This record gives sequence, structure tokens and C-alpha cells, in this order.
Amino acid sequence: MTNSTNMQAGYAAKKKAVNTLIYVILSIMVLIWISPIVWLVLASFSGDGVTTGIVPRTFTFDNYIRLFVEKDKTDGHILPMNEMQFPYLQWILNTFIVAVLSCVISTLIILMVSYAFSRLRFKTRKTFLNLGLILGMFPGFRSMAATYNIMEIFGLKQQLFALVIVYSAGAGLGYQVAKGFFDTIPRSLDEAAKIDGATRNQIFWIIILPLSKPIIVYTALTTFIGPWADYIFVSYFMKANTESYTIALGLYRMIQQETRNEYFTVFCAGAVLIAIPITILFVVMQRFYVAGVTGGAVKG
Repeated sequence: MTNSTNMQAGYAAKKKAVNTLIYVILSIMVLIWISPIVWLVLASFSGDGVTTGIVPRTFTFDNYIRLFVEKDKTDGHILPMNEMQFPYLQWILNTFIVAVLSCVISTLIILMVSYAFSRLRFKTRKTFLNLGLILGMFPGFRSMAATYNIMEIFGLKQQLFALVIVYSAGAGLGYQVAKGFFDTIPRSLDEAAKIDGATRNQIFWIIILPLSKPIIVYTALTTFIGPWADYIFVSYFMKANTESYTIALGLYRMIQQETRNEYFTVFCAGAVLIAIPITILFVVMQRFYVAGVTGGAVKG
């Protein structure tokens, strides 16, 4: 009895030591991960433009104000947005329009393609599944030159709608997770609806989609984040058309060599503001996001 008690006590002590070590390692990792974010937030309130230290010497909200209000350097009057050197509000509006339109179009495409692959059985189904998997392995930016030429042919060069097309055109290749989720929904629901006279279109929109809230939220979030944070395609498509910049490219232009010293703390403020919507979305939708990922990972 004593030996058994000693073994249990030793096992409990060993388990406690292992858990303590794990928590220490995780805490260190969290500190490493969060320290740049804390520094960015503090730098956004720096009043003297000095960001070499962790804590600024003076604090101010001027960096945030300068994102939306810019004064003429000669007479001090407030410039309209179209005359601002860095029209932050216009960039946010551009980013929001592109991200929302791309999100809606891409989400619909992904869900419809995923449902078709999950439920329909046709001759070339496996060929398309394998082809989509292979094409998805290639990074999209490798097609930038060809895509740019196509947009130029259709007169969409340096247009926001061109970005929407680019972000949405290949959405169907991201069917894997959503297809896995639809595979977990019993086929008996489809069969019962068919007996009642429902068409395949009605089954998808009226029966399946209301049961698929987690995967809809997951797909919408992933298709929204891409355009919201993308820099590569925007920089290639928009060139010098600053009025059509999205926020990622606009903030990058703000810290070029000739403006870095004057606008770096303003850049930090802009980076903090643009991160807030995504953070709120993830906090609010986290439950559905996780359910969508885990539900779609059950089957391939």
C-alpha cells in the first residue's frame, strides 16, 4: 500500500513538474509573440517620433489625428482628402470595398463548388479534385504578370474591381475544408428533400446552408482576411495610382526612405487601427471559426 501511494505521489509530482515546464515555455513564447505588438501600440502614441526605446518619452494622440487630418505646410489650412499625401481614410474605404466584395463572391463560389464535390457524382469528379489540389500548391503571385496583362486587355488596369476579380477568380480551389464539412452532413437530408420534390438547388440553399453556419463563417473570414492584408497583388496592379491603394500598400509607402523619419509613428498608428476590425471579427466569430475548421477536417 505504501509503495502504491509513493508511486502515485511520484507520478503526481512528475506530472506537476512537466506541466510547470510547459507553462513556462508557453509563457515565454507568448511574451516573444506579443512584445512587437505592444511596442507597435506604444510607438503609435510617441510624441517625439523616437521609437528606439520600449516606452516613449512623451505620449500623444497626434499620430492618430494625422491619419485623417493633414495641414498644408505653407499656410496651415486643412487639406481635403484628395490632396493629402497619404489619404488613410480613402485607403481604408478601398480596402473595405475590395475585401467585402471578394469575401461575398469567394464565399459563394467555395461553398457551391464544395457542395458539388461532396454530393454530386460525375465522370470527371476525381480528376477535378486532384487538379484543384495540384493547382492549389502553386503560389498565386506567380501568375501576376499574366493576370495583369489580362486586366489591361479588358481595360481594368489600376482599377479596384480588377483586385476583386483577382481575389475571387481562384476561390473555387479552396474547396477542401468546406467539402469536408459538407461530407459530415447526413445524405439522408438530401434524399428526404428529393422525395418531397425539392431540386438540388433548393436543397443547397434552403436545407444545407442553414446547417452550415460554422463553415460559412470560417470561409468568410479566410476570404476576407486575404484582400484586407494583401500587399503583393496591390503593389503590382496599382503602381503609382495612390487613390486606388489599399491599406497594406498605403502604409508601406508611408515608410519609404524619404518619409520614414516624419511618418513612422503615424505608420504605427495606422497599423494599430487597421488591425482592430480583424481582431474584433476573430473574437466575435472564434467559436464558429473553430467549429468550421474542426468540422471540415473530419473527412477529405
